[in-house]
Amino acid sequence: MGKELLMKVLNHEDTGGQLPWVPFAGVHAGKLKGYSGKEVLTDASKLIESLREVHKLYEPDGMPIVFDLQLEAEILGCDLLWADYNPPSVITHLYDKEKGIPCKCKFPTPESGRIPIVLEAMRVMKEEVGDDTALYGLITGPLTLASHLRGSDVFKDMRKDPEYVKMLASFCAEYAQKMAELYIDAGMDVIAVVDPLVSQIAPKVFSNLFHDSFKAVFDFIRMKGVKSSFFVCGNASYQIEVMCETGPDSMAVDENVDMVPAKATTDKYNIALSGNIPLTTTMLFGTQQDNMKGVLDLMDSLENKKNLIISPGCDMPYDTPMENTVACAMTVHNPEEARAMVVNYSATSFDDIEVEIPDYANTDKVLIELFTLDPEQCAACTYMVKSVTDIYDEIKDIADYVVYKYFIKEDIARTAKMGLTNLPTMCIDGESVYISIIPDRDELIQQLTTRYNAKKGKHGEL
Repeated sequence: MGKELLMKVLNHEDTGGQLPWVPFAGVHAGKLKGYSGKEVLTDASKLIESLREVHKLYEPDGMPIVFDLQLEAEILGCDLLWADYNPPSVITHLYDKEKGIPCKCKFPTPESGRIPIVLEAMRVMKEEVGDDTALYGLITGPLTLASHLRGSDVFKDMRKDPEYVKMLASFCAEYAQKMAELYIDAGMDVIAVVDPLVSQIAPKVFSNLFHDSFKAVFDFIRMKGVKSSFFVCGNASYQIEVMCETGPDSMAVDENVDMVPAKATTDKYNIALSGNIPLTTTMLFGTQQDNMKGVLDLMDSLENKKNLIISPGCDMPYDTPMENTVACAMTVHNPEEARAMVVNYSATSFDDIEVEIPDYANTDKVLIELFTLDPEQCAACTYMVKSVTDIYDEIKDIADYVVYKYFIKEDIARTAKMGLTNLPTMCIDGESVYISIIPDRDELIQQLTTRYNAKKGKHGEL
């Protein structure tokens, strides 16, 4: 009853306590057939083969076709850096030197870039499994696409030139509508507007600069007769309400968000909520029992099961063990059987991994530590790292930086030892300064200069 169950939730109907399961298997789908991230995102036959395997192994009620937030930017002229175990990342930006807005002649067509590959996969999967599984078409949201075009300066623009940001976001919203239309015509049941960077700006900034753009996209999707999802990564806890105000049918959040208060807000707006099995500590590095217990705890934490979808917190890591995802699927579909299997459960721990915390007080330079989920796959993490690397030539005499990645066990242990609960976070000399917020260039340089001068004074070098 997979698709029927999921569509009931998206229509806000009672399901009698049954919950749908949507595994966000992006390039991980390729892992199941031995293909790299690039292969599965550039070859229709390999993509289709991989999606068939996802459907067979994970018994999804709904599933995405492609999870690639760089596809639109590539079509518009940005260069990509490809990886074997992640989607590509944007490495050049059209307007990082001078502000601009693309011509509407650049809107996507069925022949643009890699869209033919995606559309072929959508049509094949619709024909083969579309009667029993709801299919998701994922598009890049207006804020993240704007950041791909403008680069990290878009965060400075929000403060110094908000009218330009509104115009750029409006173009990106129109672009998103064109992408949505292509995917709807290919048979997609749900269009997910994926925008990791929403969690990196203040709710007031979102309301003032981006509300209209996102609402236009969700209104368009609804007008076309399909369902929508607003997909955000990072600590979007404070943005949940303003996201709801844009009118999506559902929302997807990751492990940075506490589902209990988030669902209280989405329930107020009668919006379905999807989430949020931890990607690394549970799905990537955990045992089957860890995954069963995690799903059960998530389900048990939410008293009201209406408007609820169980899914990974975001795009699953490439190397996620197949058996762990199977365990999640089994638990959602057969929770009582799973309960019997975790009676003697013992959690996987990272406490025995030793990490050394720097002696911040006695370093010659200011130390920037960037705690990320994955700077290659997570757009919010990418732009937080770029906020440092873009200014490194100007700060290298006063600051050093290091990047930690939450898919490395030692870095998971370090994150816990630092007491960090939200990613990405930028620590400066051991202090959490930017938590799920990307600083603008001038502010960060001033922050580092002030701290360096104080450090020199403390060391008696003035």
